[in-house]
Parts: sequence; C-alpha cells; structure tokens
Amino acid sequence: MKVALIGATGFVGAPVLAELLSRGHVVTVLARNPGKLTPQPGLTVIAADALDAAQVAAAVAGHDAVVSPYNPGWTEPRIYDQFLQGTRAIVEGVKQAGLKRLLVVGGAGSLFVAPGLQLVDTPPFPAEYKQGALAAREALNQLKGETSLDWVFLSPPIGLAPGARTGQYRLGLDDLLPGVGEAPAGISVADLAVAIVDEIETRRHVQQRFTVAN
Repeated sequence: MKVALIGATGFVGAPVLAELLSRGHVVTVLARNPGKLTPQPGLTVIAADALDAAQVAAAVAGHDAVVSPYNPGWTEPRIYDQFLQGTRAIVEGVKQAGLKRLLVVGGAGSLFVAPGLQLVDTPPFPAEYKQGALAAREALNQLKGETSLDWVFLSPPIGLAPGARTGQYRLGLDDLLPGVGEAPAGISVADLAVAIVDEIETRRHVQQRFTVAN
C-alpha cells in the first residue's frame, strides 16, 4: 500500500514508520524538517506543514491511506488549540485530495471508565495532560460528523510506554480495557504501531473509535 504518515519523528510516529516499512509498504512522510529523517528504501519525505490543509492535500494525493499521530507536544502551552487546528487541517487536506481512509491516533482520555464517565473527567486525571486529552476528545467528536471519510480513531491505553514488539494485543471500542489487578492496562509503543498497521491493512473499523492493550 501507499501510506502517508504525519508525525513520523514522534513517540508514536517513529515506530509506525518502522512497522510500515518492515511490511513492505511505500511510505510518504509529511515533515516540517525533512532532514530529521534518514533516507530508507520505500520512504519518501515531503516538506509539509500539518497545519496547512492545502499542503496536506498536495502531499497525500494518490495514497491509499493516511495515518496521523499528530500532536503538537504535551509541553506546548496552546496544545488544545493547536491539536484541533492540526487535526482539522489534516481532515480537510485528506478530503481535498479525494482520499477516504484516515487513521487518527488520539489519547486515552475519552475512553469510558463507567457509564457516562470518561477518563479525562475523573479527579485523578493528570493536569499536565488534560488540555491535550480534551482536544483529542473534541477531535473525535468532530470526526464522528465526517460521513465522507472512512475514518478511524485509535485511543491507546493509559500505560503507553517504550517496550518490546510482541505483535500481540487486545481490542476494545469505547471503554478503557481492564488491566491486571490494580495496574491499568498498557501497551508498548511498538505494539501500538502493530495495531495501527494491522488496522490500515484489514480495515476492521470504519467510522469508529477503538482501543488496544496488551
């Protein structure tokens, strides 16, 4: 497949790039700073700003799918506004390019921990991640109104961390997957990348949010 990837140098994007290339997919990376990426077979890097829908459209045209783990950074003081601005530009760019398949990586905050209660609205939710989580929730709500795209939104579990690639994971939809004992469910970022590429290949979820955990 020809896959366009946004945010390929980030915590999630880098392992997604490695997973895509390892499976023989042809990848175009949209990057503000193309020099950060090492040339590899199967990889094309295009200078493009994810906040500009026209640049996104030009870069992703002709691809089979777009993967966006876009995040302006947890330390960005305007993370709420920039997260939504970037997500809107990416969605609009994908539509302008005439593509259908878009996978957006959000956060765990919008997963339900009880009927009518999402994780981000619970008292223990960390303040330093709250604005980003609220933005990701709003991005999901906006995607739910997109009927012209075969979008899919992936919420990782609470415990997303570096770790080995096992290739194994559990699937869920809108509810936070249970962990073992008192510990929350988690997944290595390498296995999250496996789940992302599996979804691109199999199209198991269409116009749905789903979650994964080991």
